[in-house]
Amino acid sequence: MTEIIQAYQTLFPFRQSATTITSIEQLEQRIRIELLDEFTHPRVRKTPFDKLQIAVDRIENSNISDILKVQLIQLYQTVFESVNTF
Repeated sequence: MTEIIQAYQTLFPFRQSATTITSIEQLEQRIRIELLDEFTHPRVRKTPFDKLQIAVDRIENSNISDILKVQLIQLYQTVFESVNTF
C-alpha cells in the first residue's frame, strides 16, 4: 500500500502535507480535506464533485503507472462517497 502513498506524493511534490503521509488513514484524511476544499475561503470553495474531477484529471495525466492510477482514483471515489452530502 505504500506505493499508493508514493503515487499521491508524486502528484503533489510541493505540498508539505503530502510528504508527511505515512499511512493509508492519513492519505484518506488528506484526500477528504482536499475534496471538501477546507483550505479555501468558503465563498470560493468548489464542490466535492468538482474537486474529484480535478483530482481524476490530474491522476490521469500523470506519469504514474496505470495500476496506481486506478487504485488512486478508486480511493478518491471511496472518500468522495463518504463526504458527499447529497
